[in-house]
Amino acid sequence: METARVLVAADKFKGSLTAVQVAERVTAGLRRVVPGLAVETLPVADGGDGTVAAAVAAGFERREARVTGPLGDPVTAAYALRGDTAVVEMAEASGLQHLPDEVFAPLTATTYGSGELLKAALEAGATTIVFGVGGSATTDGGAGMLAALGARFLDADGKPVAPGGGPLATLAEADLSGLDPRLKDIDLVLASDVDNPLTGPKGAPEVYGRQKGASEEDIAVLDAALTHYASILGPDTAALPGAGAAGGIGYGALVALGARFRPGIEVMLDVLGFAPALARATLVITGEGSLDEQTLHGKAPAGVAAAARAAGIEVVAVCGRLALPPEALEKAGIRRAYALADLEPDPAVSMAQAGPLLERAAESIARDFLAG
Repeated sequence: METARVLVAADKFKGSLTAVQVAERVTAGLRRVVPGLAVETLPVADGGDGTVAAAVAAGFERREARVTGPLGDPVTAAYALRGDTAVVEMAEASGLQHLPDEVFAPLTATTYGSGELLKAALEAGATTIVFGVGGSATTDGGAGMLAALGARFLDADGKPVAPGGGPLATLAEADLSGLDPRLKDIDLVLASDVDNPLTGPKGAPEVYGRQKGASEEDIAVLDAALTHYASILGPDTAALPGAGAAGGIGYGALVALGARFRPGIEVMLDVLGFAPALARATLVITGEGSLDEQTLHGKAPAGVAAAARAAGIEVVAVCGRLALPPEALEKAGIRRAYALADLEPDPAVSMAQAGPLLERAAESIARDFLAG
């Protein structure tokens, strides 16, 4: 009989456990039932917040830079480096986590710090940059990022346009000639779990603006401003898949920086070395905080399950909350899901006790799939 070897490749449980902590808790629960079990952990992320942490857990070096936050204040942001490959997470510089509680700036929040973070990776010698985008506080089409990298955005009087998406309505000229010349020689991969266009009914302001504090009026202002911005940067470019990612920073990266768009989880599995780890496994455990309809559209567990199924390896999942029927799980390649909500129905208690509950869920997995 083949010796069992488990690969734990799960994303974070947002608000309660990091991906690294999920892996630790699952490992502890499994070994409580099967002492000495061979377990390999590979925390994963899909390009959104937690991407740098996943890269560091996989052996990348954590680097920090002082950059401009979404409100214009200095923040400390991390990126990951291994050899000449960097993983840059825009949320580290321009994410919602940098906003004080209940303070939003939908019209004026800037991605300038994300540009500074990319520049730090360039200065560290990176020639391949995986640019994970998601969790942004911004809707500026990447204009702030491009300004930090040397672009100039001017109004009709030749003055710089103010930061944020709203002021782009006054844009008269976009001068990209000053962009950092090193950008021409790198492979910039836009890693995102969304493929929205920049504007329109499925665009960045309409779909994601409200979670950044935008009112209905703000959304209309932002959509019009970004439409105007795109008309100056390049007609017919606003509909590019991924352009609407992270408040339109995807647009700036695709149109002005020559980035190529790839689903975030696919990129991260490549970067993290998932394929060789999968080849060593007999069972894969994946998961995230909520397994729901969104999971099926490019989130980490779906990517892990698809790759494992292609390799003929069984997959089970752990989650805080399960909102998918068994047939949807099966279609995604997940044999069974273990939800913390089944052990503790009170969501607040479940989140507070996520670690111990996850160990109990892992014990169940061990009994069902590994014991004996």
